[in-house]
Order: sequence, then C-alpha cells, then structure tokens
Amino acid sequence: MSGDRTGKRGEHGAAGAAGRHEMPASVADLADLLAAMPGAVAVVLGGSRAQGSATTASDWDLGVYYRGAIDTTALARLGAVHPPGAWGRVMNGGAWLAIEGRKVDVLLRDLDVVDHWSARAREGAFEIDALLGYVAGVPTYSLLAERAVAVLLRGELPPAGEYPPRLAETAPARWRFCSSFSLMYARMHAERSDAIGMVGQAAKAVFEEAHARACGERRWVLNEKRLVRSSGLEEAQALFAEIPDAPERMLAWVGSVEGRLSRA
Repeated sequence: MSGDRTGKRGEHGAAGAAGRHEMPASVADLADLLAAMPGAVAVVLGGSRAQGSATTASDWDLGVYYRGAIDTTALARLGAVHPPGAWGRVMNGGAWLAIEGRKVDVLLRDLDVVDHWSARAREGAFEIDALLGYVAGVPTYSLLAERAVAVLLRGELPPAGEYPPRLAETAPARWRFCSSFSLMYARMHAERSDAIGMVGQAAKAVFEEAHARACGERRWVLNEKRLVRSSGLEEAQALFAEIPDAPERMLAWVGSVEGRLSRA
C-alpha cells in the first residue's frame, strides 16, 4: 500500500488522530472500505487512540455506525465477522483483524440503538447488561460515551454533546446500590468459606464504586480498563493481593474492602 495520506478532519475539528497522515495507510484504507459498506453512515476512531492515551502496542478501534441494516460482505473478506446482535445489544458485533501486523478492532454500532440509549442517558436513565470481559457489566450509556470521545473519520454524525447533568445526578446512587448489594453477597460467600464467590462479588463492588465516582465527576468510561486506578481506588485493589481462608478473617476482609470504598 502507498504511504500515509491526508484526510478530512474529525468531529472535534482536529486533524490529529482523524487525519490520514496520522494513521497508517492500511488503517486509513480500511476506514474507506468500511465507509463504503451498504448501510454504513459513519466511521470513527475510538478507544485509546481517540483519547490520546495509546501506546505503540495499542489496537486501532474503528467504529462503524449504520442505520437499519449493514452489508458486511466486504469486511468478511478480511476475517470472520460477528454479525449485528452477536455481542449483545450494546456491544453489537464486529471483527478482530490483523492488518499488516497491526491489530484492528472493527465495532458495529446500530444508530437506532445508539440514539435510543443516548436519549435515555440524557434523561438520567440507563440499564446494565452482562457482557463477556466485564466484571460489573456494561452500562447502556457507554454508547453515548463512545460517541463523545470518538474522532470522526468518514461520513457524518451529530455532536454527542456534554456529559448529561441528569446522568451525573442519578447514576452514582444507582451504582452504589449495586456495590452495596455485591458486598452483601460477598459477606454471604465469606460466611460459607467460599473464597471464589467472595472475591468475585467484592471485585464487582469495587468496579461499581468506580463507576459511581466516574459518573459523579462527569467522566466518560468506555470500559473497565484502568477504571479502578482512575477512580482513586488503588487501596482497595491492594487488598486482593492476599485472600484469607477462614470465615472470620474472610468477613473481616470484606469489611476492609467496604471501608476502602466508603472513603471519599
């Protein structure tokens, strides 16, 4: 393929990650292919590369927004495609590709679904779906979060707008209810000397408190990577280095986790 080329600016007006001269030619060519798929409305750059926190080892995340239906025949020529709905209503579907030695994740997003949950998020409402790879689940407002941080590469999308004030008001209490419920079950497992159940529920509680803090700070969260650290919960994480094996000590351990989460 030819060398890197200059392309249009993204939604946020910065050539930066959106410009083809900042992207490998192979990734830019893939963006063109995705934008040309029947049904596609826009292609965005997401993840750490859109946020400016990528390393040399980071994947390239390309989101494809479509309306109604999308024909992924061209994408299927490059690798296995998980069709719309295969990964659930939030994550939807996509493909994991290797393009000239680079890892590229293609993520399909149904704009009707995105618009619905974005509107609900602006009203302060959301649901939490179980999703492979997520401890505390994925909130439906993550679809608006993706829109907010993504850089538009091809096509058109309306601006995502600011973090919804109503969501910042309502979400922390919802997440903290979930966290307290998880801690209750962690104690139940501890009473039965079930270390795996105890640790699983305690870890879930930590992530739920981290989500609560992120929402209160109006900070978008795309996934659980680095969420504990960015929410100031390193002390809670340190407790997981040593797990007790007697019921009394296990109950005390759960209490220590709860104490770390209750700190401002």
